[in-house]
Amino acid sequence: MKPEEVKRLPAAEALLFADGLREEEIGKPFIAIANSFNEITPGHIHLNKLGEAVKRGVREAGAVPLEFHTIGVCDGIAMGHSGMKYSLPSRETIADSIEEMVRSHGIFAGIVFIAACDKNIPGHLKAAARLNLPSVFVTAGPMQPGVYKGKKIGVKAAFEARAQLEAGKISREEYRQIVCSACPGAGTCAGLYTANSMACVTEALGLSLPLCATTAALDPAKEQIAFESGKLAVELAAKNLTARKIMTPAAFGNALRVDMAIGASTNTMLHVPDIAAEAGVKIDLKKIGGLSGTTPNLVKLNPSSDYFMTDLHEAGGIPAVMAELKKKNLIADTATVEGKMFGRLAGASIKNKEVIRPIENPYSKSGGIAILYGNLAPEGSVVKTSGISPQFPQIFEGKAFVFDSEEDAGAFIAKGKIPKASVIVIRYEGMVGGPGMREMLYPTAGISGLGLDDHVALLTDGRFSGATRGACIGHIAPEAALGGNIALARNGDTIKIDLKKKRIDLRVSLAELKKRKSAWKKKFKLCELPEGVLRNYRERLLRK
Repeated sequence: MKPEEVKRLPAAEALLFADGLREEEIGKPFIAIANSFNEITPGHIHLNKLGEAVKRGVREAGAVPLEFHTIGVCDGIAMGHSGMKYSLPSRETIADSIEEMVRSHGIFAGIVFIAACDKNIPGHLKAAARLNLPSVFVTAGPMQPGVYKGKKIGVKAAFEARAQLEAGKISREEYRQIVCSACPGAGTCAGLYTANSMACVTEALGLSLPLCATTAALDPAKEQIAFESGKLAVELAAKNLTARKIMTPAAFGNALRVDMAIGASTNTMLHVPDIAAEAGVKIDLKKIGGLSGTTPNLVKLNPSSDYFMTDLHEAGGIPAVMAELKKKNLIADTATVEGKMFGRLAGASIKNKEVIRPIENPYSKSGGIAILYGNLAPEGSVVKTSGISPQFPQIFEGKAFVFDSEEDAGAFIAKGKIPKASVIVIRYEGMVGGPGMREMLYPTAGISGLGLDDHVALLTDGRFSGATRGACIGHIAPEAALGGNIALARNGDTIKIDLKKKRIDLRVSLAELKKRKSAWKKKFKLCELPEGVLRNYRERLLRK
């Protein structure tokens, strides 16, 4: 419905007057503002201020802003208990709720998405693709890193501190100091974890203004970006430059190239294909693996180094990364919210070659994420290679310690008696089995906190936080609950990880696997049926 058509619906017009609109505003373009402000999640607590800045921009451009809110889960607070099961389903709730608000009212000429955390940004992106309105994104911006004993730290340090305390490596006072110092204020967690990874993907897609992803949450420049984004939404509405005109196959190619170049969170491998599907673009693990093999890794941020998002910003941000990739013709000149990608990159350059390496001197010639197959993952699995220590063997064989839940694995790790050359296997934590595919930063941080990154691997049909480092292989498919071979692993089995050949294999004969599979079918019963959201989520997955 066009704005002027509201006058043909007297009840709608009357109700808009009740909102406080003036008669002269009826007929102007209405711009929706989908804002995920809340007072629970640090990434979201400042978004009300960004919302006000967006509204000022919309008004200055001659349109009418109308704001509504969406939910946003803090994965860090949800981590380590059953609440994490709800995080991934919340992505769908967010996308659905935005679609329902916008399509049910039918009055909007464009939309500004103000999004922050791990599932929140992907949910907003899915909604943008569905609605296909002129769209601009304002991502929340990273928080500043904390400081402990003169060294920058992030929330990952708090996760690791628990394992160090339990192992007697630090005192309780040191533990308290780390926990109290790790997260100094508003913004998405300071390292290149999932929220910031998805903000970078959004900028690389062309849906947010340049440097939006890396401009810190409380930097005054963030409010200016929000103001300009509000104005821009009105311009895009006038041009009818809709989201799908930006979310093209080439744009997703750009986003995945940047993802690989910066060594982003493995969770992007869950989100980007689903977002692309909403836009009518097909992306599978095979395509991702091909892009990874031809994209150099130029950036390592925390948890893979001591650099943080603020360091990336000062080094030139995502435009500088993309300008380097452009030198090797790895970036396409796609449409962006303010123009064309090559125009955006024209003045971009690296300001710190320690943070962003020149393309002639990458950390590696292939990307920071790899797709692994093998008899444990015939449909694929995901590992953040940029987070694996150079000391970890490229070909690794270890003895399996198998657990049917994160809690059981965590209790084993907490004892601090993991032998070297071990492979921790956590299963029944996938999308269906969980349900909800929990992130498992406590187990991975426990391994790191014990100093075993170079000697122990972790495999799961669940997933990891972007703050994970080490040889942690997730998203193993098919998952255990659907009969994947990860369900057949037993304590004491040998598991081989070949990072060169990109394989993970259970060293068991085919005959033995068939025997185990037969026994599994007889005894397996899908985990206890949950209630409410999780029941609906599992049933939707099983219908696919």
